[in-house]
Amino acid sequence: MAISIQIETVTRAFGPVRAVDAVSLEIRAGEFFTLLGSSGCGKSTLLKLIGGFDAPTGGRIAFDGRDMAGIPANRRPVNTVFQSLGLFPHMTVAENVGYGLRLKGLRGSALSARIESALELVELGGFGPRDVNLLSGGQRQRVALARALVMEPGILLLDEPLTGLDERLRQQMRDEFGRLHKRTGATFILVTHNQDEALSLSDRMAVMHRGRLEQIDAPARFFEAPANAFVARFVGIDTLLTHQGVIREADATYAMIAGEKVPVRMGGPAGPADSVVALRPDRLLLHPSSDVELKNALALRLKVVETRYRGLHHDVTLAFADGQRVVVSLEADQPVPAEGHLVEVGLKPGGAMLISNAGLPAAA
Repeated sequence: MAISIQIETVTRAFGPVRAVDAVSLEIRAGEFFTLLGSSGCGKSTLLKLIGGFDAPTGGRIAFDGRDMAGIPANRRPVNTVFQSLGLFPHMTVAENVGYGLRLKGLRGSALSARIESALELVELGGFGPRDVNLLSGGQRQRVALARALVMEPGILLLDEPLTGLDERLRQQMRDEFGRLHKRTGATFILVTHNQDEALSLSDRMAVMHRGRLEQIDAPARFFEAPANAFVARFVGIDTLLTHQGVIREADATYAMIAGEKVPVRMGGPAGPADSVVALRPDRLLLHPSSDVELKNALALRLKVVETRYRGLHHDVTLAFADGQRVVVSLEADQPVPAEGHLVEVGLKPGGAMLISNAGLPAAA
């Protein structure tokens, strides 16, 4: 049965350093929730606190409203798949998967049936007698998942389990996680620094930075309304432009950038003085006149300063009059403008947002 998680102003301090800093979060029962952030941001520490492998310095963690203070990891309805997997090399696949059940006293045909059912769930039916040391990386990942799922946990914690796999296996196991979540109905919590994993799997996710949660939202909202400049850059909105002022005309808001009047929508509570303009790369097109959908789009006149071939597309770097730059992608079969030329760039409605500048380096 899926379990909800309540995290109330939880802090974990190591001397003067707060790895987790007054974090509050509610994870719904049956949700696939992802903690996304770079190394050292506190996401794995928070996962360990949920799993009972560490205790908070302050605050409260509860499962379905029941306080978990003082309850060790082996008595919580939680199983964890670690980055290292932690398989026992001297045991077969079946012995690894059934280890936790044997500790609970299950034996005989009932144990065998549970093990085989878990292996079938991860598409490893019949692998029970095999040596885990002779399995591929993806198969070992599946054994670790089966070992966790056979315990029928209400909460499954995934601590960067795909790190170290090649890209093909990462995609395969990512799809596996999504399939297993739907089949088991458990509450899944994934810790990762990989945006693709977070965006494709999550019902909701949180971007974590320096022990705090910068934004908690559905994946699409991180692109539609990033909370600040740090979040925008972390999810791939790299074009953040300073402006010379914000004006309002009728029902529209505009930011002035090097003499260009750019329509913006408000992406958060920041005032104009503490904001930057975020441009979504998917809302920019270099040849707006050839695209029927963009016939009413705003056109910016920018200078081509560099072009780079990327295989399936070209990256064209453009500059405003003040030197601020924008990168636009062109399909490989489209004509590439020459460096030094002025070109029109179509900006689709909603492509520019005014967001807080929090998280930008001081030099920016």
